[in-house]
Amino acid sequence: MKATATLFLAVLLATCLAEAQTNSSNSNAIRVSVVGLHSNDGEVYCALYSSADGFPDGFTKAAKKTTAKITNEQAVCEFSAVVPGDYAVSAYQDENSNGKLDRNFVGMPKEGVGASNDAKGSFGPPKFADARFSYKGGLQHLTIHLRYLLAPL
Repeated sequence: MKATATLFLAVLLATCLAEAQTNSSNSNAIRVSVVGLHSNDGEVYCALYSSADGFPDGFTKAAKKTTAKITNEQAVCEFSAVVPGDYAVSAYQDENSNGKLDRNFVGMPKEGVGASNDAKGSFGPPKFADARFSYKGGLQHLTIHLRYLLAPL
């Protein structure tokens, strides 16, 4: 009887530890509110970068990527299971749902763009160093205000 009780407690303890570990990794998230959209058209693409490589629009080099539905001219992107470290986020509104950031003939974005810290570039995209923030773990909230560099035709 004593062995059965000990075994039961060991299994219960192991289950609780496994659940706590799962919950702690799920709570390591970065939630990004993307605001200032001009319409509810399309979706918002967000990318999380752990280095300057590819930032801000080399989405294939991002550590994590996600898309978000637009409601009331805003969207929320969430990156889960994020390990503590330094990151930067870029976002854009894909208004025509073609899966890419549209640009004009000189390379300027035709759709809304933004970065963490609301970093802005001068004569080009923002730098990773200007958009970088430290993530310590847990749930961290960020807000990105999209900018539309070109007026619609």
